[in-house]
Amino acid sequence: MFEKVKESIAHKMRSFLKIYTANGQDFKINELLDFDSNVAVNKIWYRGDSYELSQLYRQLDDNQYGFWGSVPTAGIEIRKIHTGLPKTMVNILSGVVADDMQDVQFVHLADDELWKDIAKENTFDTLVKSAISKVLYTGDGAFKISIDTDISQLPIVEFYEADRIQLVRKRGRITEIIFKTSYTKDTHSYILYEHYGKGYIHYELKNAYDKLVELDTIPQTAGLKDVSWDEKFMMAEYVSFFNSDKFEGRGQSVFDAKRDNFDAVDEAWSQWIDALRAGRTKVYIPENLIPRNPNTGELMKPNSFDNRFIKLSPSLAENDSGKISTESATIQHESYLATYITALDLCLQGLISPSTLGIDTKKLDNAEAQREKEKATLYTRQTIVTELQRVLPALIQDIFYAYQTLNNQPIKEVECDVTFGEYANPSFESQVETVGKAKAQGIMSIEASIDELYGDSRDDEWKKEEVARLKAEQGIVDVEEPAVSLDMGV
Repeated sequence: MFEKVKESIAHKMRSFLKIYTANGQDFKINELLDFDSNVAVNKIWYRGDSYELSQLYRQLDDNQYGFWGSVPTAGIEIRKIHTGLPKTMVNILSGVVADDMQDVQFVHLADDELWKDIAKENTFDTLVKSAISKVLYTGDGAFKISIDTDISQLPIVEFYEADRIQLVRKRGRITEIIFKTSYTKDTHSYILYEHYGKGYIHYELKNAYDKLVELDTIPQTAGLKDVSWDEKFMMAEYVSFFNSDKFEGRGQSVFDAKRDNFDAVDEAWSQWIDALRAGRTKVYIPENLIPRNPNTGELMKPNSFDNRFIKLSPSLAENDSGKISTESATIQHESYLATYITALDLCLQGLISPSTLGIDTKKLDNAEAQREKEKATLYTRQTIVTELQRVLPALIQDIFYAYQTLNNQPIKEVECDVTFGEYANPSFESQVETVGKAKAQGIMSIEASIDELYGDSRDDEWKKEEVARLKAEQGIVDVEEPAVSLDMGV
């Protein structure tokens, strides 16, 4: 009975409620930039030259309403100032990662000795730090390993940023990395394409019209010949920290979603400085009291920078004093500061903490607050470190493969580990307080407390000696556990 009533109600509801399928709509979106153009824009932001930014944005479509793309009205120009924030962000992030990179650890001593020579020859630490910066602001890149015995008997490692590489993928896997190098001869431009795949390098030279030409067309590529080796490895490693949602299969720059915010923070700062200049004390001087050039007798003229005085025409009114008067403008510093901080927060949001850049926008000075503000930096840093711990061991392995191939040695794997130290550890005092409380409550042993306090800063032997010293001072005696017989008959 109940089922019949329910079915009847449902039928009546269907008769009153009619739902029609929505008609599909087509949306047409025109992208402003392709991948290479996007990289070029990010490079200009990283360079941080205000003159270059003005030129760039005046050439981009639909950017006339932005700060850098706008053209001030003649006579009321504003000085456009770039804060340099994008470059600072990238350099600080690369620094907090690369500076904590520890020595590469090898299982075999012979591998360690050879690596020291290779790392020194290629200034490996500096190369990695530069690569991190380039990947952050261009999106991705690749390490290239090459052999040139005229320069070195060891493999040569270089890094190419995003606009200097092309990727060939098969079912989501990189099968070839193409490195691009530009050359010029007699005002003619050429591009060398180096196709790096597993077991081969293929060279192509193209002119400005994208036509293939012979490698000996220019002296820089005349001696190049295709080479092949064991298909076990590729003498190149691709690296990216963030995946692009716009350009499939490529990396994403930390600038890609922040450029409008960079524009806003530059505008806020420029407007603030313009207000300070316009708000300088003005002196109103009757014409007959204006200083004159001692040499020519001409009236001195104010300029747009100092704006020290304003000429008043002589007045014939009886009550006119004919005296010099001054006027000081009231500048809304708090409003400008709030606007600047808001724009700044949007630039840094999700990437790096203000305190990492030495900025304390909230005026929170206690240690706990500072650690909380560092979380954004920690998350970004961990993403970068995770990718490097994948790429660098693979790169080192490829370098050793290349060395073995150069010297006609058997191809064998090299076991190594690349580690990074911890970042933004709490102060030693706060650690002592935390560990002391845990030990006092009986939830942490002396061994654990020593390990927690000193971490990787001390070796295991030192920690063992420190534990023994503390136990001796505290009168703690290690007692061996009694042996337990498994023979039930005993």
